[in-house]
Amino acid sequence: MTDDSRPSRNDDRRAVEHVLGRPLAQSWPACALPPGSRVTVVRDPDWDGPWQVEFRGTIDAMGAPEPNEHARALSGELLYWVGFDDPQHDSDGQGPYRKARIWGRYLRPDAAAEPEPDAEQPQPARDPAPGSGSGSGQPTPPVGGSPLR
Repeated sequence: MTDDSRPSRNDDRRAVEHVLGRPLAQSWPACALPPGSRVTVVRDPDWDGPWQVEFRGTIDAMGAPEPNEHARALSGELLYWVGFDDPQHDSDGQGPYRKARIWGRYLRPDAAAEPEPDAEQPQPARDPAPGSGSGSGQPTPPVGGSPLR
């Protein structure tokens, strides 16, 4: 834990990897938003979610963006870890969350913003353990992401 009693990025990574049963990807896709990019998390125009309001956050380098394999994902859509400027509640009233894995369609990059200078850069690629991957038997995350409280 850090001095302000919030978990560190490494604490978060270990917890998520434990739940997923596999390491988080660290090889950053060339087409992805870079870590430290400022974004606005937007609401879906067709339903009341996935979050109660639109809010700002930062692409987190805890894990590289990964392909979204959900049946309703857009072709080539990525899932990003986003740290929130302020804790947020999802559309079901759950939370507050400080970070979540967000579908790419719900991220609007800040047009003029550069990545934050203190953002951790992605680590070199590492091969996941044999048999690990999206077929790990883990439940599909809720539409809009996997939150961390």
